[in-house]
Amino acid sequence: MPELPEVETVRRGLQPVMEGARILKAETRRADLRFHFQPDFVKRLQGQTVTGLGRRAKYLMADLASGDVLLMHLGMSGSFRVIKADDQNSPGEFHHPRGKDAAHDHVLFRMSSGADVVFNDPRRFGYMKVIARDALDREPLLRGLGPEPLGNAFDAAMLAQSCAGKKTSLKAALLDQRVVAGLGNIYVCEALFRAHLSPKRQAAALAGRKGEPTDHAKRLVAAIHVVLNDAIRAGGSSLRDHRQTSGELGYFQHSFRVYDREGEPCRTAGCGGVVRRFTQNGRSTFWCPKCQK
Repeated sequence: MPELPEVETVRRGLQPVMEGARILKAETRRADLRFHFQPDFVKRLQGQTVTGLGRRAKYLMADLASGDVLLMHLGMSGSFRVIKADDQNSPGEFHHPRGKDAAHDHVLFRMSSGADVVFNDPRRFGYMKVIARDALDREPLLRGLGPEPLGNAFDAAMLAQSCAGKKTSLKAALLDQRVVAGLGNIYVCEALFRAHLSPKRQAAALAGRKGEPTDHAKRLVAAIHVVLNDAIRAGGSSLRDHRQTSGELGYFQHSFRVYDREGEPCRTAGCGGVVRRFTQNGRSTFWCPKCQK
């Protein structure tokens, strides 16, 4: 499933053609994705101007002039393709045919910017919903989400406070969207490696006796910031389904230090360890037992 860097990459790709443009036509080509489309889904979108295109955790959020917000989630295999009227072969499209099967093109937005924005989702785990802006705080899909890891409010003190007294593993805590929003398996493994912290360590280790952030918390927050920003600059990670809106692959998978590198030498200078894999809470965890303590 796409994580924060992939969703942010998609947002940046859609922003030039959607933000400030009017939705001339909205079209759904089936009754549902993961959930059924609302009966008035098309009506609430058609003719509306997108005043801003943002992101919350793994959700894309298009603010509309009407006061509504279009909430979009990529699911497991969802991707957006931008087709410009004056350039039917937009950058990368002819190199990456995946996602071009019209049977999986489920939603289309024709924008006044001259572009068609097509949502393609072979597995149909993605979803879209129109929500009134003043109802976002009560929206079940968003309620309870933790802080944005790249937001100004997210720091070592906040993370320590959220993890104080938690007996769960450090990795499980970071995957809990109530603790921090948008992190997934890939970037948690990578951040823990860069912070030299074991995924098995108790989350409570991030807080001292009085709840103050420990050195572990400070190192981890710094590592999260570095990993996410590096991944965004690389266009995210393409393992199975992720493509940028141009059709191009993300490239951060070439910079993985532990994820999917089982059996390879640890990349920490002077470590001499070997990357191992084990199953943790039903997911694969990659780490170096020698330098991650």
